[in-house]
Amino acid sequence: MTSPAAIDPGVPPSGTGCVECGAAGGWWVHLRRCAQCGHIGCCDSSPAKHATAHFRATGHPVVRSFEPGEAWFWNYETSELYESGPALAPPVSRPSDQPSPGPAGRVPANWADTLG
Repeated sequence: MTSPAAIDPGVPPSGTGCVECGAAGGWWVHLRRCAQCGHIGCCDSSPAKHATAHFRATGHPVVRSFEPGEAWFWNYETSELYESGPALAPPVSRPSDQPSPGPAGRVPANWADTLG
């Protein structure tokens, strides 16, 4: 998959939603978890694409889906998808009662029209 330093199974996620969207009052479509430091960022379908921005800023190459029922990993450096990988510290996804897109109350009614 990648060098062992790119994945730290003992690091918990940074929260239940995108760190930057939460701070800015934004919203996301899906969430991704950095496998190295636990940072939760929004996916590239989201308006702000914070997971990719985190990779570019830190060089942390591997993310895991932070969506309920998904356990795949993505390596930004190699553009490779892995259907599974090492178990990471819990929780392994956003809360199942948190909608996608989310978070509740911040997603515009015309959200699909805003995505390019």
